[in-house]
Amino acid sequence: MSGSKKKKITKAERLKLLQEEEERRLKEEEEARLKHEKEEMERLEMQRIEKEKWNQLEAKDLERRNEELEELRLLEGCFPEAEKLKQETRLLSQWEHYLQCDGSPDPSVAQEMNTFISLWKEKTNETFEEVIEKSKVVLNLIEKLKFILLEISPCDLQDKDIIQYKGSILQLQELLHLKFNVATEILLRQATTLADLDSGNMEKIIKDENVTLYVWANLKKNPRYRSVRFSETQIGFEIPRILATSDIALRLLHTHYDHVSTLHLVSTPSKEDTSSVTESVKDDVDNVKKTISKEAEEKSKQQEKGSHLIQEEEIKVEEEQGDIEVKMSSAEEESEAIKCELEMKVLSETILAAQLLLVENLSEKPEFFEDNMVDLCQFTTLGGIYHLDILELPPQCKRVKGWMIVEIRKEGLQKYTYPPETTEDLETENAFPPIEVTLEVHENVIFFEDPMVARWDAEGKHWRTDGISNVFYKPKERLVTFSLETFGPLTLIQDAHINMPYQSWELRPLDVNKVLLTVTTVFTEIQIQIKENLCMLSSIKLRDKKHVSILEGKWMTPIPFIIALKEAGLNIFPTRYSHFYVIINNKVREHLTEECTETPNWAILMFSGDRAQRLKITEDSEAFSEALKEETEFHSTLYHMLKDCASKEAMEKVRSSNCQFVNSVCHMLLSTRLLSYS
Repeated sequence: MSGSKKKKITKAERLKLLQEEEERRLKEEEEARLKHEKEEMERLEMQRIEKEKWNQLEAKDLERRNEELEELRLLEGCFPEAEKLKQETRLLSQWEHYLQCDGSPDPSVAQEMNTFISLWKEKTNETFEEVIEKSKVVLNLIEKLKFILLEISPCDLQDKDIIQYKGSILQLQELLHLKFNVATEILLRQATTLADLDSGNMEKIIKDENVTLYVWANLKKNPRYRSVRFSETQIGFEIPRILATSDIALRLLHTHYDHVSTLHLVSTPSKEDTSSVTESVKDDVDNVKKTISKEAEEKSKQQEKGSHLIQEEEIKVEEEQGDIEVKMSSAEEESEAIKCELEMKVLSETILAAQLLLVENLSEKPEFFEDNMVDLCQFTTLGGIYHLDILELPPQCKRVKGWMIVEIRKEGLQKYTYPPETTEDLETENAFPPIEVTLEVHENVIFFEDPMVARWDAEGKHWRTDGISNVFYKPKERLVTFSLETFGPLTLIQDAHINMPYQSWELRPLDVNKVLLTVTTVFTEIQIQIKENLCMLSSIKLRDKKHVSILEGKWMTPIPFIIALKEAGLNIFPTRYSHFYVIINNKVREHLTEECTETPNWAILMFSGDRAQRLKITEDSEAFSEALKEETEFHSTLYHMLKDCASKEAMEKVRSSNCQFVNSVCHMLLSTRLLSYS
């Protein structure tokens, strides 16, 4: 028993153990303290070295900043050069138009436009086919006026010119629609002679590249004939009994353009809407213009003074006279060179103002007071306008003794009110039910989601979605069916920002002065080729399947190209209001690569507005850090940042790029705002 008992530790041994444990603890703490102090000293030393290196890089950056910015200004000289070429092209186009003498007016000259409009107003009894042919000239004039408003910088457009151009557009639009109404009336007067042998009613379809007319005249007034379907189409109406027994005609005038919406999409920024930055640029432009005048005046005085001195002297030797003429000529050349330089500066400031407007975000969102109003800053009309009208059947032509007699009413084509304003005489409340309408979506328009139907409110001058119900869309047949309470202009709308934000984008060189811009969104992949001053839609993929578009293979200048893409439903161009509807990326950073490979090694660059640097992080890094990559430096611009890693041959190609090509690429990048909306 005693042998199995544990040996008791004496008090002295216990104290010794505690002392050893305490000494061990103190030793560990001391080692930890020394290690921490060493690590802290190393960290502080690293920080000191990093800060010293950072300060050296900042100092080096500041030292060469002026030189780099001056080099950048020289490179930016391509923009005024491209603008001068644009101006020369516009002048040449005006001269060629003058030489053609084809009778069409110059849209920028008010007198010619007024004469053209007045002469067409006086012309009467035009058939629908004749109006369609004339509409091609009118639509071309409207397009030219819109391009003038969009292409020329607001700094270069006077208020009176803007008012004139917009006024001409509105007059042409109103007159064109009036002519279509008059031509419809002339067509309906012949309804009995054009009646279908089977149904006894008149049906007519007239198709053109810009307009399609569907018209049906109710001649038999058969109460059981309520389903109106135009031959070889599925377009039509389901009409109630009261219309089936009335002297009416149904007209669907599908214009493939939008002349109903206001000039919201082509309006130039007003002075109130223009940013303070742009206003300051305008002031700079005015100052430079004053400087030009001042310089020219001073040079003129110097030349006059010189000429007086020359007149006072008695010049006897012809060689001395030649020397003086050479001096005068060189003085004039110098004055002209200074004037040219200042004019280029004016042009540069104007271009800068236009570029700032492309990336401007307005601080206030447009207000809409009713839920059913369509916000044209958020939505866009697509596929043109469907003018749906119930018309009173005009008096028909009658043949009497070899003569065709027709009653012509002064009031012209009249609309049939449905439902009528007073319904007291009717027994049932359902005598005027909504009319079912089936429309065909334009073949050249892409809807990424089911289209919404909107009607035009003529009093409020806006689109509305109320009064329309039971909307059903068949994407394969491209047919939309809905019930409509009252007739009038209709359109299909889509979210203007459905392709924003972008999932990814790539700018890939194809050849000298030729690149391929690829923008990938949730629904589509759009490829755009850019060369010189032209852009072309290269291909479209919808859900990984290639889609054929009428725009593919057509080269256009940037602004018409952007308009064409928008009208086709391929909107990748934010506006000044888009940031209210899309979550944008406020960090100005992007991925660039030196070579195009299957598995590219991406380098991440950051530009904060006044400094460019290559970051240490990679695409796979968990957190963002502004730490600088080893053996790299700060630069004032991304251009100079890339110079550190690009070959001399590559940079030489950049410097020797065509000015129009650089301007076109810049315009597309500013218009798509890829950095902010990705």
